[in-house]
Amino acid sequence: MIGPVLGLTGMAVLFIPGILDPVLRFLFPGAGEWVFPRSSLLSLAWMHLLISLTAGAVAALIGISLGIAATRPSGRAFLPLIRDASSLAQTVPPAAVLALAIPFLGFGFEPVLLALVLYSVLPVLNNTLTGLETLPEPVLEAARGMGMSRLQVLMRVELPLALPVIGTGIRTSVVINVGTATIGALAGAGGLGSPIVAGLIRDNPAWVFQGAMASALLALMLNALLKAVEKRLQPANIRET
Repeated sequence: MIGPVLGLTGMAVLFIPGILDPVLRFLFPGAGEWVFPRSSLLSLAWMHLLISLTAGAVAALIGISLGIAATRPSGRAFLPLIRDASSLAQTVPPAAVLALAIPFLGFGFEPVLLALVLYSVLPVLNNTLTGLETLPEPVLEAARGMGMSRLQVLMRVELPLALPVIGTGIRTSVVINVGTATIGALAGAGGLGSPIVAGLIRDNPAWVFQGAMASALLALMLNALLKAVEKRLQPANIRET
């Protein structure tokens, strides 16, 4: 409970200018301008959250789909290729993806979404593979022995049992996106990277502080929320221990 309480307290300070302004004046007396003037921090946080969650949803869809395909008998031959391709995608810096994508997609939401998806699909894929490959074989044999088809075994047995592990991968992916989405300001997508970039250009640490702290607190809040969802997805006997 401590994490969410700290996150809510920090968010309240950051999103209420009457509280934020004296705090910034105390921390950065020589800044000249304190509260970021171009847009409210609340609207920037909303844009940041939208970009991060959209990229997380797309990464989850891709990662889970690839994980399921790679663990089927017909797809196991492609498992090394899938792992290598997803690992390679994460080694490419998101800023480099932006630089390559902007000439084709233009400035705005699309190139940032592409960069975030490529960077965050690996945790979902790895956890999907781990969750599906470590299921107890007797449970799967029992499901097949009951006359279930392959699709029924997947939907009724494999995915429900692997869901807590997959959920951890999705949570990791979303938290990565929240931190990385600050690069969206470089492509004109807004978000909490805007005060960071503007602060660096104007040599204003107060603006940098606002964007960095809001992004960190947003990641903290989402991590706590998704962790609670993961706990609810776990079997009752595991939650009680």
